[in-house]
Amino acid sequence: MKKTGLATLLLALSLSLAAQDQSVKALQAEANRSIKKDDADTSKKNWKTGGLFSFNIGQGSLNNWAAGGDEFSLTINTFLNLHAFYKKDKHSWDNSLDLNFGYIKTTSLGTRKNDDRIDLLSKYGYALNSKLNLAGLFNFRSQFFKGYTYDNASNKTLSSNILAPAYVLLSAGLDYKPTKNLSIFVSPITNRWVIVNDDTLSAKGAYGVRPGTKSINEIGAYASIGYIKDFNKFVSYKGRLDLFSNYKKNPQNVDVYMTNTLSAKIGKIFTFSWSVDMIYDDDVRLFGKNQTSPGLQLKSIIGAGIQVRL
Repeated sequence: MKKTGLATLLLALSLSLAAQDQSVKALQAEANRSIKKDDADTSKKNWKTGGLFSFNIGQGSLNNWAAGGDEFSLTINTFLNLHAFYKKDKHSWDNSLDLNFGYIKTTSLGTRKNDDRIDLLSKYGYALNSKLNLAGLFNFRSQFFKGYTYDNASNKTLSSNILAPAYVLLSAGLDYKPTKNLSIFVSPITNRWVIVNDDTLSAKGAYGVRPGTKSINEIGAYASIGYIKDFNKFVSYKGRLDLFSNYKKNPQNVDVYMTNTLSAKIGKIFTFSWSVDMIYDDDVRLFGKNQTSPGLQLKSIIGAGIQVRL
C-alpha cells in the first residue's frame, strides 16, 4: 500500500513538471514571435506643417574716426516663413506665408526701413497624373508700414503704406511638378486687383489706379515658378518667380516679381543668409529724373544671425 501511494505521488509530480515545462516553452515561443504590422492600423499624415524664423542684427559706432563715416548705425532684419501642405489621394493644398521686415538707423540718414513684405500664397490641386495638376491659386501681397522715397537732399516722399499697394490675385490653370522641389503654374486667365487704400497715393493715381479711386481690376496671363532645395543639412535655397501680363493695358510689358533666399547654417542656430528680390511693374512710376518712370526694383540683403526651424 505504501509503494502504491509513493508511485502515485511520483507520477503526479512528474506530470506537474511536464506541464510547467510546456508552459515555459509556450511563453518563450510567444515572446520570440515576430508581430506582423496590420496595414489597416497604420495612419499616414495628410498635413505637413513647419516654418523658419530668422533674426539678424548689426551695429556700428565711430568716435574721432579720421576716415569718416556715420557715428552710429544699427540694422535689424527678420523674416518668418510658415507653411502647411496637405495631400490625400488626388487632392493637394499648399499654403505658405512670408513675413519680412528690415530696419536701419544711422546718424546722417535717420530711421528708414529696408525691407517690408507680407506674402500669402495658397494653391489647391487635383492630380491629372503623377506630375500634372488642375489647380487654383490665390495670392495676397502687401506691407506693414509706410514707405518713402528719398532725393539727394534726403527729402522724403510717401510711396507706400499698408494696403497701398496690395495685390490680390485669383487664378486657375495647370500646375506641373516634374520634381518634388520644382513647381510651374501657368494660367491663361487670371484676375488681379491692385488696391491703393491711402488717400494721398490714391489722389496721385499711384500704382495704376485712376486718381481718386482705390482699386483697379486687371485680367491677364499669369505664371509662377517655385523652387525649394536643401542642398545638404546646412545650405538651403528658396526662390519664386511670378510673371503677369495685363490684357487690358500694354500686355507686352510683363510685370515681374522674383524672390530668392540662400541660407547657410553655422552650428545649430547661427546662420548666414542672402536675399535678393527683383520687381518690375509698368504701373509703378516712381523712378527716373522726374520720378514718373517705371524701373527695375532691386533689393539685396546680407546678414548673419540666428535661424530657428519651427
